[in-house]
Amino acid sequence: MPKVQQLFDALPPDRRRRLTDIAHEVSLPRATRLFEEGHRADRFWIISTGRVALDQHVPGRRAAVVEILGRDELLGWSWLFPPYLWHLGAETVGPVEALQFDATLVRALCEDDPVLGRAVYRYVAETVAERLHGTRTRLLDLYGPQGSAAGP
Repeated sequence: MPKVQQLFDALPPDRRRRLTDIAHEVSLPRATRLFEEGHRADRFWIISTGRVALDQHVPGRRAAVVEILGRDELLGWSWLFPPYLWHLGAETVGPVEALQFDATLVRALCEDDPVLGRAVYRYVAETVAERLHGTRTRLLDLYGPQGSAAGP
């Protein structure tokens, strides 16, 4: 399955500047907790370097890592869909450099500029679809019936 294109590649050239103008470069040390499941999703990141672990709360146990994100990947999509609450938690695995975006500003840009809005929504939807596919594949690897392929 081809990887989702980068956010800026998904935008028409004349719209990229509007988004890059509100981005902030951030440097995050190892073990930085970026967000918690169920808390307000008010920003997102595009990872430049490093890796971030997405995790899910497991009652009575440590949070379970469900995915690791790296270079050029979107970190966070809950900011785009009401009620704007994180579905997972996230923590840096090592030092991370990223572009950080204020979710309220980006949502306002998307409302103000339908071409930009369609491109951002499509990019996020493709990212979510790719991750869902990856999750289903991992679940089949873990829990699927062994040797269930048809044929001799």
